[in-house]
Amino acid sequence: MSNDDVHLSDAELIQLIDGEVSGRKASRMEDHQTACWTCRARRAELEHTISDWVHAQRMGSEKLPPIDASRARLLAELVQLASVKPAAAPRPEWHFRRFAFGCAALSLILALGVVMYFSVQKAVAASVPDERLTPGVTRNVTRDDICSADPPEGFYPIPDRLAVSVFQQYRIQDPRPRSYEVDYLITPALGGAGDIRNLWPQPYASGEWNAHVKDALEHHLHDLVCSGRLDLGTAQRDIAANWIAAYRKYFKTDRPLSDHTGFSVDPPWEN
Repeated sequence: MSNDDVHLSDAELIQLIDGEVSGRKASRMEDHQTACWTCRARRAELEHTISDWVHAQRMGSEKLPPIDASRARLLAELVQLASVKPAAAPRPEWHFRRFAFGCAALSLILALGVVMYFSVQKAVAASVPDERLTPGVTRNVTRDDICSADPPEGFYPIPDRLAVSVFQQYRIQDPRPRSYEVDYLITPALGGAGDIRNLWPQPYASGEWNAHVKDALEHHLHDLVCSGRLDLGTAQRDIAANWIAAYRKYFKTDRPLSDHTGFSVDPPWEN
């Protein structure tokens, strides 16, 4: 590599900054950078831009999800562009274009992160759980088992460690206190198990179909089963398949009843 007619590409500089180059190649690149003021200046510009972006991310009110895949695709594109670039030293206008492209690329990474963040939030904040993660699991109980005595206020606490695992499974970072209820899809009052496959982070009070409305459905189904008006297996299957559809079925309404918007049995997540 001649210091007079070749400069390090943006892709090579990013790899060098990230420590992704080793051995003789790294030594040659470092030697070239030491002797080339243009490459030193370009590396400083890239590091400054990356530093500004990281600072802006940390100052945000919410953490962005990992974007390693987006960064990897960007680096691959930079490597490809560098491979077809002429070997002659870049003209001043091309140097400016490379700088502009680098800034635009970093802005694209930030934009992709924001899009990914809001798409994740939309997915995890759904009123109905992801059936792949939370299909619903029951215990081996009978109608007499669940109806022999009233559950203590209908509240079945979930160990903190298990609740944290539920949030991690749904990719919720730093859940806001009182925003979620780590809820049983099939409530223990209907034979539901304390298994992570029967748990999900349900919006506690936000949205139309929230934890208050589901608590009302659970209480109603328990009454129907224990009064002999509904089979236990049917109640379990209906609430596991789609609890909102079950609510509409058993209350014969398309919207939550006004009395149920304040119905509360289980407390919200506070930690």
